[in-house]
Amino acid sequence: MSGRHDRESIFALLHAEILDGTLAPGTPLREVALAERFEVSRTPVRDALSRLEQAGLLTRAQRGLEVQSVDPQTIMQVYDARILLEEQVAGDAALQRTVSDVLRIEALLERDRALTARDDAALIRANLEFHHAVWTASHNPVLQDLLAQLSRHLVHAPHSTLTVEGRWEQALEEHARLVAAISARDVDAARATARAHFETARAIRLDLLRASAREETTASAAG
Repeated sequence: MSGRHDRESIFALLHAEILDGTLAPGTPLREVALAERFEVSRTPVRDALSRLEQAGLLTRAQRGLEVQSVDPQTIMQVYDARILLEEQVAGDAALQRTVSDVLRIEALLERDRALTARDDAALIRANLEFHHAVWTASHNPVLQDLLAQLSRHLVHAPHSTLTVEGRWEQALEEHARLVAAISARDVDAARATARAHFETARAIRLDLLRASAREETTASAAG
């Protein structure tokens, strides 16, 4: 993306690109290259990179900062924590939601059903926006903050579970059940739907990690 930016927009753009996978784990971020990209001096770039590092999205490597990677154990721990919090926030949303909240999540579900772009970045962005709307409907800022922090950890996982064959369609069905439960103020149904939704995502992620480990083992043996 070209055009002149200030430090806030640089931070926001890089933050979004890390969250949606455009900047994959291990991608180096160099001040000079970014300053050229955003047509600014290195000072606002340095400020944005420092904030991203503080947020846990970047890590120090041999030649500078790069997008953080997380080991499989941490990824699964994040899923375990998120299952508990997503169940709670869904129940709170069913209890506290407003009409505007329901209209918002209904509109996002309708948008996502019509989504034609099915690459990692597009699906991650759409999914995050939907779940952010559910969090907002809970009117529980503590849970919203905790879930946002956990989501930042999951962006370091290789590939989205949503690009596994058939998962996006399945996820949309689960989203629809969640929307219906929240709209009906059915707390138990909302909690159960959210738990099942994220337990399925956890199981798929574990399968992906197993497959990745097998590939690494095979490549190591071949080398």
